[in-house]
Amino acid sequence: MSVDLRSDTVTRPTGAMREAMARAPVGDDVYGEDPTVNELQEFAAALLGKERALYLPSATMSNQVAVLAHTERGDELFCDVDAHVYGAEAGSPAMLAGVMCHTLPAVGGIVAADVLEAAIRPANIHHPRPRLLTLENTHNGAALHPDRLAATVAVARAHGLSIHLDGARLFNAAVALNLSARTLTEPVDSVTVCLSKGLGAPMGALLAGSNAFIERALRYRKALGGGLRQAGIVAAGGLFALRHHVERMADDHRRARTLASALSGLPGMRVVEAEVPTNMVMVDLDGASGPLVDQGRGVGVLFGSMGPGRLRLVTHLDVDDAGIAAAADFFTKVARERRGA
Repeated sequence: MSVDLRSDTVTRPTGAMREAMARAPVGDDVYGEDPTVNELQEFAAALLGKERALYLPSATMSNQVAVLAHTERGDELFCDVDAHVYGAEAGSPAMLAGVMCHTLPAVGGIVAADVLEAAIRPANIHHPRPRLLTLENTHNGAALHPDRLAATVAVARAHGLSIHLDGARLFNAAVALNLSARTLTEPVDSVTVCLSKGLGAPMGALLAGSNAFIERALRYRKALGGGLRQAGIVAAGGLFALRHHVERMADDHRRARTLASALSGLPGMRVVEAEVPTNMVMVDLDGASGPLVDQGRGVGVLFGSMGPGRLRLVTHLDVDDAGIAAAADFFTKVARERRGA
């Protein structure tokens, strides 16, 4: 059998989700007249504890609309050196918003409070204006408890920074930590949630924040080409996902732990343990990752590389227990072959 562990972005709509999409009433969302989009936005805002939410085509667009809405050209954005908003979104903060990204070292996705404090320069016409801190949850598959971010958030607030949370996999974190999503978003001004990863919708993301913030975001969504027309058809998939696919993420986390356990004792491989793991298994190799990725593809076991010596395996709603067993068997066989060589 084949199993696709490259990312939770490869999920496909379930039959029940497709049925909900087919039945969805629609209208022109740019005019604010799509009833399904409006229902999704209202449902998500309540779920995330924010005044208002906005539907966008992707989480990347959501993050970049947030940067635009929080900043002005020449402002300074602080983030983890490995932040998605900085390193995996085509340089958009510079290209679109004209802001300077000040990247900071982090441990487990958390920039320490004293590191942020030292990075914020005093007001001076020679300096960029410190304006925005971005955070991630989950970060490389690890769920971050808000208590662990509290000191950093306090420093940001003391200096008047706005805070945006890239919560593309926020509901994975909420399930893993047994906390509500709104508890995780309470300390921040805005949050992005992706609907097409572990939630399993075919496309879309949500940006949530205050009424005033979303009014600004609406203009930037339009400017970036994100204004959709009869979007209720796809928004219905996101609404179905939020109502039916959140709690089931615990199954993805359980399967990721099963896979991590199967790989942890294999020679030449080291599972990178996260403090609160979710649906990602990171594996460091003694050798290069590329040949192993190719070998897996040849037998229908698909997974990704996170660099020359690291693998990433991601569980999701299209991976069942049999798929986990097939992946474990593949890696066990590879380890035995290499040990015997």
